Amino acid sequence: MMFMHIDPDHARLGLDAAIEQAEKGWREGGIPIGSVLMNEAGIIVARGHNQRVQSGDPTAHAEVDCIRNAGRRRDWKRLTLVSTLSPCPMCTGTTVLHKIPRVVIGEHRTYMGAEHWFKETGVIALVLDDPRCVALMERMIREKPDLWAEDIGD
Repeated sequence: MMFMHIDPDHARLGLDAAIEQAEKGWREGGIPIGSVLMNEAGIIVARGHNQRVQSGDPTAHAEVDCIRNAGRRRDWKRLTLVSTLSPCPMCTGTTVLHKIPRVVIGEHRTYMGAEHWFKETGVIALVLDDPRCVALMERMIREKPDLWAEDIGD
């Protein structure tokens, strides 16, 4: 039977790993958003972080980077995507396209993505409202407001 809930212990471990990826991106001069993909046992199968600044690629968001790093797979329907920030429409669409059934979201206070698409397509989404994730984005907004405006499009 396919596991269709989000294990809270796996969610916390996944978020810790996604935060490590976000911090890596920040250290590289980029946007502090990280993502991981986990299997049903809670094992991380791919990691990614926003590399839009580092690569000059406007599509190099954390979730897309993570999914790219996962490579060709047949087990998308058994994975959980974890992201430090609510996924934008592109990343939400990529998640839905690959039929990833579960998403853990670190926070959506600083930015609310297209989470309604998850509900509309039957994806289980869990928002943890993690203060570490909020602090990462608030720091970027404060220290690099032009980068925030460029990334979010305001």
